[in-house]
Amino acid sequence: MRSKKKILYVITKSNWGGAQRYVYDLATNLPKDRYEPVVVIGGFGALKTKLEETHVRVIPLSYLGRDINIFYDVAVLASLTWLFLKEKPDIVHLNSSKIGGLGALAARSYNGIQKAKKLSAVINYSPSTKIIFTAHGWAFNEPRNYLSKKLIIFLSWITIFLSHHTITVSKQDTLRVHNMPAVSDKGSCIHNGIPEKKLISKKEARAALFGGHLSPMPPKEALWIGTIGELTRNKGLSYAIEACDTLKKKPSSPFVYVIIGEGEDKYKLANTIRKHDLTREVSLVGFKKDASSLLQAFDIFLLPSIKEGLPYVVLEAGLAGIPTVASAVGGIPEIMSDGKSGILVPPKDHQHIAQAIEFMMTHREKAREFGMHLRERVSTKFSLQSMLANTLKIYSKEI
Repeated sequence: MRSKKKILYVITKSNWGGAQRYVYDLATNLPKDRYEPVVVIGGFGALKTKLEETHVRVIPLSYLGRDINIFYDVAVLASLTWLFLKEKPDIVHLNSSKIGGLGALAARSYNGIQKAKKLSAVINYSPSTKIIFTAHGWAFNEPRNYLSKKLIIFLSWITIFLSHHTITVSKQDTLRVHNMPAVSDKGSCIHNGIPEKKLISKKEARAALFGGHLSPMPPKEALWIGTIGELTRNKGLSYAIEACDTLKKKPSSPFVYVIIGEGEDKYKLANTIRKHDLTREVSLVGFKKDASSLLQAFDIFLLPSIKEGLPYVVLEAGLAGIPTVASAVGGIPEIMSDGKSGILVPPKDHQHIAQAIEFMMTHREKAREFGMHLRERVSTKFSLQSMLANTLKIYSKEI
């Protein structure tokens, strides 16, 4: 019997997003005397690089991708089952909707094979591999047609049913599990948590964002608004750009809106910026390594998402003390209290986004109070130590 429990973290994509940050934080902060982490990923992105820098073993899995492809998905299922047979994990911890279903089915198959092997020797055999699934925001909360939503709800139920325990990152998402038949006792909420982080100065951060210059350079009194996130539909960035168009037409303070990140909607968003003649106000600056260290560049942080779990970027903006405007979706209202530690706005509503930013422009002292309250709440309620301790309790719980 080995002295350490082996945990296989499995995640669909290897880019650097919230789910990837979650896997990285768990894998690199486990008690080294008790656990051996291994991370199975699709692709060769930033998550792979960061994990290897910390000497965590990474296994890239061929054909693993977000899009549904029946032939590739069957290959992934077979590959995962073979991998579990080879690695013999004590715990399989699955992350993201697609790999959650495939991974849980593969892990159940592995447990069945192991049980068949030992059936003659062990009468009351209990599978040794525990299956944990973390839902980083339910996919059925994304904008979809009725039939797609119903199908994804059913597939999510299958994933929860096949898993021994489901972790959600917000209380709202936990309620969805509690309301599902036959799996209502399988879910619990563990909020994401982050450590304190060193930030570079406002001047250095702004220089880093634009290579030392912005053309045309905004006036010194300009308000800097910022977003960090993938350029995808779920982030609602088109509504933020529409809000900038509204603000530009008002006699408000000059502003610049900086969007950090890459993604499939990059060219669509660039076209929207040109359409509204906002190239002087709105900039897509692309991927920036260690983007959260640049938060001091911003006077206001904006997250106009349509769908979220519990976003790390709001926690990071909170620890940085940046006044924040964010959509009231997913777990964001569990981080921010509207009118006390920031401003919550309805999703898909550029008018409310514009009004919230305008309020902060004209009430600078109140905005600073929002930032201070948010920093206090994040530092006391959303620590990495708390997230890790609560996750370890799930790992040690009997199945």
